[in-house]
Amino acid sequence: MKNVTKMVTAVAILIIASATLAEEAELGFSAGADYLGKYIWRGQNLSDDPVFQPSVGMSYGPVSLSLWGNMDTTNINGNSGDFSELDTTLGIAGNIPGIEGVSYTAGAIYYDFPGTSYPDTVEIYAGLSLALPLSPSLTIYRDVDEAKGTYYSFGVSHTIEKIADLGCNTLVGMSAGASIGYANSAYNKYYWGVDSSEVQDLTLSLAFPATIGGWTVTPKMGYSKLLSSDIKDSDAYGTSSDNFFAGIGVSVSF
Repeated sequence: MKNVTKMVTAVAILIIASATLAEEAELGFSAGADYLGKYIWRGQNLSDDPVFQPSVGMSYGPVSLSLWGNMDTTNINGNSGDFSELDTTLGIAGNIPGIEGVSYTAGAIYYDFPGTSYPDTVEIYAGLSLALPLSPSLTIYRDVDEAKGTYYSFGVSHTIEKIADLGCNTLVGMSAGASIGYANSAYNKYYWGVDSSEVQDLTLSLAFPATIGGWTVTPKMGYSKLLSSDIKDSDAYGTSSDNFFAGIGVSVSF
């Protein structure tokens, strides 16, 4: 754990140092909550019943700090009304100087699983996205604590700011995305019991954010499919390799 602490501390120092050098940095805050029919993460069905997922965050220039939680609303995992996961993320995002159309993200995520038998763990991550049609991106997540494995997420997305005007300053937009996950053998062995590198999961998402006053209300839906036959056969997170889920989110920034 000492090496993990040193690594995360180094990431934090780098992020904070970058914030102090940012010109005209402003302090911002955000809050939100989602209610979803299932909790699917990287192809893993972590809850097959409805969940409540609140979040709060703050930012200063390119730096952000956020806390996100998952609360089971039924007793399917023995945690009805309790948080089964709390994620704390410290990150930085911006445009790469001197390279037009290329932006980056980087940071560290601390995963805590209260009320469960899962040990807490830490990931560091870094990603690039291109200002091209469909906004292609690649983000690499490295677990430096428990799994000591790496997960790669290749994504595309498209956003339309306005598809409908409902009047009274209420605009409805649309955002769609798709991602494919690939993980090395260490990651897959820890999470799935599969000791090989595999193309892991496909995730599709569609959302319709509506601005109402200073709030954003977002009906959303998603579809997740496991792509590896070895991972499907593991049944580590249920027998179904396909999951459809839907819900609604509310958020505000100030």
